[in-house]
Amino acid sequence: MLYLVRHGRPRIEPGLLPSAWELDPAGFDDVWALRESGRLPARARWFTSPEAKAIATAQLLTDADVAIVDGLREQVRDTGEWIDDFDETVRRAFAEPDLPAYDGWEPLAATRARVVAVARSLLDEHPGEDLVLVGHGTAWTVLAAELTGTPPDLERWRTMAFPDVIPVA
Repeated sequence: MLYLVRHGRPRIEPGLLPSAWELDPAGFDDVWALRESGRLPARARWFTSPEAKAIATAQLLTDADVAIVDGLREQVRDTGEWIDDFDETVRRAFAEPDLPAYDGWEPLAATRARVVAVARSLLDEHPGEDLVLVGHGTAWTVLAAELTGTPPDLERWRTMAFPDVIPVA
């Protein structure tokens, strides 16, 4: 089974690239609650995005070794500019995945290709084992859709908690 874990609540710092945001200590209790919830496997192989908020989330969720995998990073968003209608911008990314939805954003099709390739490789390397990938909402939305053969669930993306988990059979 594959478990896609969205990182805990980030400390949002306008002007700083989202990829550099840290985990907000005020949200640690939410991460610990997920750890104790029984929604994650007792034994698994753990992998995380290289972003600080994802690494910190993984470290709070498990005592196991966690491998950092560059390809699990979120959609590249090379702008620290505050986006007033972030939800609409992400919806545009899903509607036109081959185009950047905002100046400095990676096209969502590139994000999908990257995370799907990494996830399939990890699944092939660890057949029959539970895997936990700690990362990001947009990346996990496109990955879950690809692996299940369903359209991206934008409502689930919109309502996903910090942290949250999407089990994928």
